[in-house]
Amino acid sequence: MRRTRIGAGAALAAGALAVTGLAFAPAALAVTPATATINADCGSFGGGESTLTATQSGTSATITLKSSAVTAPIALGADSISSKLTLAKAGGGSVEFTGKVNPAMAAGDPVQVGPLPGTVASGDSLEAFGGSLEMSVFGITITCTATGPQSPGPFVFD
Repeated sequence: MRRTRIGAGAALAAGALAVTGLAFAPAALAVTPATATINADCGSFGGGESTLTATQSGTSATITLKSSAVTAPIALGADSISSKLTLAKAGGGSVEFTGKVNPAMAAGDPVQVGPLPGTVASGDSLEAFGGSLEMSVFGITITCTATGPQSPGPFVFD
């Protein structure tokens, strides 16, 4: 009888250790690449290199865009830029990431918007080239488009 209790106790301890190991295992990166760069043209507002950073949690994803090539023309308060980032979907269609999320920026600071939320499906391959970024600041709409494919490649979501 004692051997049965020890065996059951050992099995429970091993199971608990296995569950604990899973709980502390590092999370898998859900979107690859996590960061990509594009060259963007924003018309008379400028243009140049921008960095896109993507995150994913299930079907929810966010994209943050930072650009040192496009700067704030005036001081802007936090959450004062309405943004719509449209990414082209491989095979046709598009996915939109929208929101009014940005840090406060002084005049001349690099523009940053996001994290902008959107919905993705497993296997979605999204690319900035063929899409656009529309930012509305004080009633003025600024539209930026990528001049070529993003590097190192499109965002692929799990």
